[in-house]
Amino acid sequence: MIDQSISVFLPVRKGSQRVEHKNTRQFADFKNGLLELKLTQLSKLSIVDEVILSTNDEKCIEVGREFQSLFPKLKIVTRPDNLATNSVDLIDLVNYVPSVCKSKHILWTHVTSPFVDEIDYEKAILSYYNSIELGFDSLMSVQSFRNFLWGKDENDLVNRCTRQKWPRTQDLKDLYEIDSAIFLTNRNTYINESDRIGNKPYLYVQDKSKSFDIDWEDDFKIAEIMYNSLNK
Repeated sequence: MIDQSISVFLPVRKGSQRVEHKNTRQFADFKNGLLELKLTQLSKLSIVDEVILSTNDEKCIEVGREFQSLFPKLKIVTRPDNLATNSVDLIDLVNYVPSVCKSKHILWTHVTSPFVDEIDYEKAILSYYNSIELGFDSLMSVQSFRNFLWGKDENDLVNRCTRQKWPRTQDLKDLYEIDSAIFLTNRNTYINESDRIGNKPYLYVQDKSKSFDIDWEDDFKIAEIMYNSLNK
């Protein structure tokens, strides 16, 4: 029988520079913020084997512990200080992940994707298994981007598909923006390739609202307005 066990890796660290206390400051009705919201979503996800909260933030650890009695799949792992700085190389964190995740497959997600809920994760996981049968080796969530992109060096559109000076939007090259909500692959990819996606990822397209990523203070405020509007 094929091993379909899945670990969810949820990295949060203290010291956010662009959005102060973004993980645990109040967000909508969630007193403990985006982390509380994400753990609430993940606690409803039945088809994963464990959720690893990787953090060096005392407040995040406290929030996680409040969940553990009702969320036994949640494991809190204190992240080493050298992997929790602003300047840490992502590859170093990638190489660390298999040491704390026990399952055959690893889903990496972030609290900064507040609109990706348990239903979306489940759909993505099922798509991942289907994509493996089609020859893909991983899944990455993206949003479709089809707009006019101008290259300064080229002094021209860089995503045209025809020789037409101003092509129709539908004639532009298909491009995809990584939304950082879901990276899903076999743990061997982490070990052998030092990456969280493989060489042939399946692009899991989400709509713009699902792909909304909180990276700046304005993003936080906009996301909160959106969330409150959607959950009246």
